[in-house]
Amino acid sequence: MFVCLFKSLSSDTEVMGPRRKVSKLQPVGGSGGGELVLNEPKDYINELSHEVLCHIFRYLPMKDIMCMECLSRKLREAVTLYLRVVKVVDLCAGRWWEYMPSGFTDSSFLLLLKKMPDLEQLYGLHPRYLERRRVRGYEAFSIPGVLEALQACPNLLGVETSHLELVEAIWNYMPQVHILGKFRNRNGAFPIPAENKLTIPITAKIQTLHLVGVNVPEIPCVSMLRHLYLKWVRLTKPQPFKDFLCVSLRTFVMRNCAGPTNSLKYVPLVTGLASARNLEQLELVRVPFLGGLIQHVVEDSWRSGGFRNLHTIVFGACKNALEVDLGYLIITAARRLHELRIQPSLTKDGVFSALKMAELEFPQFETLHLGYVDEFLLQCKMTHLELVKYGLADVIENPGIITDIGIKVVNEVFTNIKYLLIYNCPHLHNPHHWITDQSRWSRLVDLTLVRCHAIKLESFSQFIELLPSLEFICLDQMFREPPKGCARVGLSAGTGIGVSSALVSNQNSNNDNDNNNNHHHHNNEANLPPAPPPVVNNINNNNQRRRHTVFVFLEKIFQQFLRDHCPQRFNIYIYIYMWVCVFLGKGKTPLRRSNNVAVSVTSSMDQTKAQVSDSSCEKSCQVTSEQIKADMKAAAENSRRTSSKGITTDALETTERSEADSGTVRGGGSSEATGRTGATAKIIIISISLAYLLRVKSKLLRCSVRYVSRPRAAVRRKRMADKSTSTSDPVTEDDHVQILSLKSKNLVGITLTNCGITDLVLKDCPKMMFIHATRCRVLKQLRVESAPILNRFDYAQCKKLDMEQVLDQILRMPPERNRIIYMRPMHQIDSVALERLLFQGPYPYHIAIVHEFSNPPNIRNKVRIRSWMDTIANISQELIKYEFFPEATRTEEDVKKYPKYPWGRDIYTLEGVVDGAPYSMITDFPWLRTLRSADPNSYARYDFEDDESTTIYAPRRKGQLSADICMETIGEEISERRQSKKGVFQRVVVLFLHHCDTPGEPVDDDYI
Repeated sequence: MFVCLFKSLSSDTEVMGPRRKVSKLQPVGGSGGGELVLNEPKDYINELSHEVLCHIFRYLPMKDIMCMECLSRKLREAVTLYLRVVKVVDLCAGRWWEYMPSGFTDSSFLLLLKKMPDLEQLYGLHPRYLERRRVRGYEAFSIPGVLEALQACPNLLGVETSHLELVEAIWNYMPQVHILGKFRNRNGAFPIPAENKLTIPITAKIQTLHLVGVNVPEIPCVSMLRHLYLKWVRLTKPQPFKDFLCVSLRTFVMRNCAGPTNSLKYVPLVTGLASARNLEQLELVRVPFLGGLIQHVVEDSWRSGGFRNLHTIVFGACKNALEVDLGYLIITAARRLHELRIQPSLTKDGVFSALKMAELEFPQFETLHLGYVDEFLLQCKMTHLELVKYGLADVIENPGIITDIGIKVVNEVFTNIKYLLIYNCPHLHNPHHWITDQSRWSRLVDLTLVRCHAIKLESFSQFIELLPSLEFICLDQMFREPPKGCARVGLSAGTGIGVSSALVSNQNSNNDNDNNNNHHHHNNEANLPPAPPPVVNNINNNNQRRRHTVFVFLEKIFQQFLRDHCPQRFNIYIYIYMWVCVFLGKGKTPLRRSNNVAVSVTSSMDQTKAQVSDSSCEKSCQVTSEQIKADMKAAAENSRRTSSKGITTDALETTERSEADSGTVRGGGSSEATGRTGATAKIIIISISLAYLLRVKSKLLRCSVRYVSRPRAAVRRKRMADKSTSTSDPVTEDDHVQILSLKSKNLVGITLTNCGITDLVLKDCPKMMFIHATRCRVLKQLRVESAPILNRFDYAQCKKLDMEQVLDQILRMPPERNRIIYMRPMHQIDSVALERLLFQGPYPYHIAIVHEFSNPPNIRNKVRIRSWMDTIANISQELIKYEFFPEATRTEEDVKKYPKYPWGRDIYTLEGVVDGAPYSMITDFPWLRTLRSADPNSYARYDFEDDESTTIYAPRRKGQLSADICMETIGEEISERRQSKKGVFQRVVVLFLHHCDTPGEPVDDDYI
């Protein structure tokens, strides 16, 4: 109580000045008038002793204590006495991340510290800015002034600061003073600023040193140092670890530092670390130490305790690190090892197979990170060359090569593993194979998979079902959808590996024609002598068959192009083309199925005049694969029809066949080369012809305009998902359906980020509580079969989400929990239709729809709603259970009974502005309006910033801390509802819509 009183007095003092006594005149006697006497209120503060006041000051920040001097003479005396005996002062009131109060100068700071002759420990000396030197005639806060003030305290033992130049000055001029707490410089950055410099002396009295973005000449022998954290530190001397020896060291972290590139210069560093017998945490990121060095150092030092107490080992982007270096460290620290993070180059099956052969036990091991890459390298926008330019080691990481066999061995080695994170391991395929009789993963609690693209979705679902203790799943960049078109042409998803389905389908279709045509040719050529056996082997036949397939495909495109864009000259071009092919393909038959071309030529000569007027403009400028296949089919039918009538093919085919046969006999061994030359030449001719015709296509189209007979009819374009023959075809293709099905007894939540699944199915998840989905581009639907306590849903920047289907699934869940749904749609929402869907539907909840328009997004309302939505529901539950209040229902009959607004609900709207951004809340929540408008009660707490001006509802400001307290405020509304027989639901649902992404462009947000 005294503390609160002093705070209020100190705040009043800043405005009103010193406190004055207040006297009031009150009548004595009856009401009819009497003698007025002076009634002075009792001054309890001045009645307290100095000792009691000094004891109270121990709980006040230094800023408030200094304000007490202005209130009264008694308080001034108490403050002076307190400062005279105080030994520990914190200028930041325990908030080490903040800055000390501004306004200090050299003289004022000196005056303050002179009042503390017994001061021993000064915390919170974090000035926002310090001058390097004093300026005559200018009152400032400078490093010499701070040193002078500190030297005025004869008993000073330690100082806590975060200023680089100040700590170096203390080491130089006050070497007996300890640096308290953790020294963390606050101006670190990358690239490393040239002005950030620090020289560490051997006599430095410091236990924890965190340096970020600093130029340091060397790391000397500091006997007291326990925790050394180096990030973005440039070591300027040629041999910065020459004298490194920290026997008390417990933590050594070196991340992305610009040190010497010669691996031999890191030998003193590793040997110095081995001498630290109490070393518990070792993190080396982008440290180019000599490969095999750690192995030899461990062999020499493990008997004397070197690296025996390690509980955390981190290797990341260490260029020369070998498997034996990591293995020796793990084996040496097996008894205490808790956490292991391994860089991709060491994420191999052999590492864990060797550990299995060692037959060790890891009783305390819990966390394993495979394929570890430092966050800076993941988030940095600089190129590799730029990082090397700024002094970092030249390292390029490839993905980890561990396979399913290696992961299976992981659990056989680390049987107690609880947390598993795998990053960018493309050789993992079937997670359900990770479980064996020796590898049960019985204690795995948290599973995180990032960029493991080859893992099969169905196998992953089976794996989740077999994990008995799994609680949390995090999937990032997993199960990505295959690129559009690749599935149609037989390519794997984005790998470029596969065979074009266009070629396969064309080959298969033409093989049918070949069978028919060859049967007809055999009938006609029964009297001919048999052809000599082929000379080429099977491999050459396969190569020729593939070349022939490519040639046929290009040939069909060429024919269709001519037929579409220049039908009146089609015959001329075909004759020229055929004779050129015959001339160049004399070693091989240029067209094994040239009867199709010949028949199409002869038939087109008869039908040219009839077709020109219809086909010139009915064909679009872009030839689609559908048109090509249709014409190919028509050509094949014409071929069969002509053959059945006994019409012989053109003499061209006979010439080609005879020349091909003679060429085969005469050529002997050179037939293969000749055939390759002929096929290559034909492909070149077709390609050049297509390129030339594309250039003059516009002229040809203009020439054919006069043949137009009728305009093209408007026909609705059908979906062409199965008609594509190339990834560049203008196809409309549905997203590849990928369903993630979850069934787990202990699963609590799942987080999806940039995943390619389209459907999420919760089969049997009795403990599931939350779903977070962020930037899942093709995620569309949610199906909940059994997840009774699922209550938090976050869908952010999921472009194709079927909002109506997801909301319907959630609201149809049994009303066993209050639920909050957070969505950030990327398109405009029809708010009227959304209100009708939710309020009219058969959903047994009180519903609130909150529209938030802050940009960048503000989560104040979202976080605060979670704190009071349960209070609203608890009030209704108390009334129904103990006050026999009527409970509302929402069945199909109720839906039919209320077909129009407000659909049988008491709907109202709350609007306001939070941090300059408007919000709107449409709801039928009971009690909320009364609670918002009520006055604060005796339980009100003012140590929170929130009120109705900064959020929708601030219950703590009003003292409405529980359902029982709130029921005292809403007694009148309860009576009115009871009389009108208006029931209430036991549960509530909040739909929070953040509209910052509705233009379609995602907004960067640190909270997702």
